[in-house]
Amino acid sequence: MPPLFPAVARSTWLAVGLWIVVAIPAPARAEVSLPNIFGDHMVLQAGQKNRVWGRAAANEAVAVSIAAQMHTVTADSGGNWQVLLDALPPGGPLELTIRGQNEIRYTDVLVGEVWVCSGQSNMQWSVSQSNDADLEHFAGRYPQIRMIHFPQVGSQEPVWSHDRHWQVCAPESVGEFSAVGYFFARQLHMSTQLPIGMINNAWGGSACESWIDRNLLAVDERFTPILDRWSAMEKELAELASRSDLTDAEIQRRDRLTGDMAGNHRPGNIYQGVLSSHIGYGIRGVVWYQGETNAKRAFQYRDLFPLMISNWRKVWNQGDFPFYWVQLADFRAESAEPMESDWAELREAQTRTMARLPHTGEAVIIDLGEGKDIHPKNKVDVARRLARWALANEYGVDVPCHSPQFKSMEIKGRDALLTFEHIGQGWRPFDVPEPRGFAIAGADRKFVWANAKVLEDNRIHVSNDSVPQPVAVRYAWADNPVCNLYSQSGLPLTPFRTDDWPAITAESQ
Repeated sequence: MPPLFPAVARSTWLAVGLWIVVAIPAPARAEVSLPNIFGDHMVLQAGQKNRVWGRAAANEAVAVSIAAQMHTVTADSGGNWQVLLDALPPGGPLELTIRGQNEIRYTDVLVGEVWVCSGQSNMQWSVSQSNDADLEHFAGRYPQIRMIHFPQVGSQEPVWSHDRHWQVCAPESVGEFSAVGYFFARQLHMSTQLPIGMINNAWGGSACESWIDRNLLAVDERFTPILDRWSAMEKELAELASRSDLTDAEIQRRDRLTGDMAGNHRPGNIYQGVLSSHIGYGIRGVVWYQGETNAKRAFQYRDLFPLMISNWRKVWNQGDFPFYWVQLADFRAESAEPMESDWAELREAQTRTMARLPHTGEAVIIDLGEGKDIHPKNKVDVARRLARWALANEYGVDVPCHSPQFKSMEIKGRDALLTFEHIGQGWRPFDVPEPRGFAIAGADRKFVWANAKVLEDNRIHVSNDSVPQPVAVRYAWADNPVCNLYSQSGLPLTPFRTDDWPAITAESQ
């Protein structure tokens, strides 16, 4: 199991004694206590051993019981203890009891499927902010769906517990649930009839590096520029904090830096301030929606994102649990001509992660965004595309989940012939008969819109008379592309490029 207190990188500003964010003071060591991930109405993961941990007096005997199980353990000299519950079948409600010098009882405990819903604001976005919120409120009667919402605490030190609790899905509570998390849970529950628990720790605007153990970033030279940038800010804050003769401008700078130190961009801040409080709780997997903040460093995200997933899997100590994410939606103004795009490069980095790590999957939503709003309100279809991955891979449901994806290109004269995988029963262009969204270029690397048509063998023929010797094709390669190609199952073609020409974000660190 992962250590209760992971190693922490101590920065310059902590070394000079500035304040540290802590959500809840350490509980009195004379009484048994548990972090807030445990509580009434919680859901335990079915079919596997589940870790239960807490604090007590040094060397105190602690007994943990549930159903017919009883586990005993002696707290170590620091008062830390943990037990492993034997695997439980789906069902409930049960009662979890912890006894030491005091007794704690958690009631209405269900055993089912537990998923983490994480990322930035589009995962944080609530049911109340989404389409048909009034109808969703009225229909939100699913007592076997539960969700716990973690607060947004940034810290370089591990926060052991928070003040949030599990909520049962009901008309009066569902409005504040993560919309993607809730609609994902609802689809799983309706499909499997199992209890579903969602751990919502999303934080709007967060940077990927904030979700990673800072120690991992520190030993990887690929991310030295990130840490150098933050170390310089920490040093500057320490210098400003040591002086009493600051100008008004310096005071404003000090206050800004102080806020940044507790914010959601600083490396390791969310990992320690939020994630550390529930790392190791039994889960089935993770659904993730993030990337916008890292778009200007999209090329770096090729390595940063897989590192984060690997980091979580290692410290959770549950093997390569499923990790499914949402690819960035279409956003910003449409372009009249083919364009370079940092958002397109971020999407590419996300897609590449599937080839690098096992048991991963991508929900493509290039058709579900809103050009004028970074927070599209259609969260139901986003969640359903994530749920397809889980249903197909974890629950044995025969349902398409993988969006069509580019495989290879053959050039014949002025024609480019593209082959794809995961297309199922074939293609369905939306709205108009011909595929839209393809661009083609020759050796001069100047892209122009291409004519495209679907061949009988499901290859796609792409050409433009102005490009007699094509060398590269791109599809949906823009911030907000006009594209219309789906599989017959209704899954959109994954944006792609056939070239490996230098990315516009390659030098951004």
